[in-house]
Amino acid sequence: MAQTSQAIRDASKHKYYGTIDQMMPAPGTFGPWWIYCLLFQIFQTGITPPVMTSAPPALDVNNVSGYEGTTIGDAGKYFPPPSNLLPYQERKPMPAQTNWNIPAISEDEAKEAFIQYVASKCCYGKAPARDLVFQDLLALNTYRYYLETFTESRSSLWKTQPYRGEPVDSAMYGGAPSPWDMRVEVPEIFKDNIVRVKVPHTSSIKGCPICGSSGRRPCTQCHCLTRKQCWVCNGTGSQFTNQRCSTCSGAGTTMCNACSGLGTTACLDCGGTGQLLTYIELQVEWKNNVFEYVVDERTGFPTELFKAVKGKKLFVDEQYMVCPVISFPIGAINQASRNAIEQHQAQLGSTARILRQRQTIELVFLTKVEYEWHGKPYSYYVYGNEHKVYAEDYPKKCGCTII
Repeated sequence: MAQTSQAIRDASKHKYYGTIDQMMPAPGTFGPWWIYCLLFQIFQTGITPPVMTSAPPALDVNNVSGYEGTTIGDAGKYFPPPSNLLPYQERKPMPAQTNWNIPAISEDEAKEAFIQYVASKCCYGKAPARDLVFQDLLALNTYRYYLETFTESRSSLWKTQPYRGEPVDSAMYGGAPSPWDMRVEVPEIFKDNIVRVKVPHTSSIKGCPICGSSGRRPCTQCHCLTRKQCWVCNGTGSQFTNQRCSTCSGAGTTMCNACSGLGTTACLDCGGTGQLLTYIELQVEWKNNVFEYVVDERTGFPTELFKAVKGKKLFVDEQYMVCPVISFPIGAINQASRNAIEQHQAQLGSTARILRQRQTIELVFLTKVEYEWHGKPYSYYVYGNEHKVYAEDYPKKCGCTII
């Protein structure tokens, strides 16, 4: 055999295969160890496997009109919606006079919520909740503003799959429709969703660049040697006290089960066919973009707890494009509405198609209950439609009896 680094040629076909720089490099890498596989199969089996480079070549894809810049991988190319897809609808302003009903919680509701809260705590004593004496109920109700902007965006990327002889919808059947000309039914509004569609007339057949269109790849278990070290005798050929290994019959190696002794396995990328069906996939994404604002009245209550509860809806406005709220008695809500609409228009208008908007104003119940128990003052909060309780200074937090 030629010395290390000597050029190797197939004398019959005069193909240049490179040089031998290393006989057995680290498993799982392409490079010189593939040359070793090449030598083994040429001189031992007479089969010439495909040549593998140090890095698999990129798939050569066609340039499709309207989809220039589309890549292979997870990062798709986004297409801004054309201006003619943005329907004009006259905005309906919010009524100038609106009846804002502000209900209050009663003592009975406050006590019942407190009793249920204490019952959910295994170590809380029930006496304070049962025997409390109300001092005051302070209505600290606050307001929450939502703006939901339902958008549609479209992106494309090249996809591949093993080609198994199915019909190919290629460019010979016509030009590919532009991204926003493809009709895709809009699902339920204000719900996130993704639909993936194969773009017509973009399919073609390519040779698999990973395996060189051969459908086979070098076995990563035996490195093309067709055999592996015996797992019983660890390659010694004997076991126990110089007895011949019964598993490998003293050879020290056994046939590689991963490749059935062939030295190569089917290429996973092309499924062993050697060919790939390539096409452009259009991804249509619907997203409900939400802006949320809660009026913070500096009550000492942790406002992050509001995220877990619902409020009473005072106002709901749904249109193609909503108008800012102008007549709510709390100025911070009016300002939040203006800011939200401007922000969504600036952030989303150039990259996605706005299909619908909805703005909601909720009253979020918040009552501070001041009470006495055994002559000492305490307090707790009742909040949300669910009448959840926040009691940081409950007087009898540990009612467990340790025996």
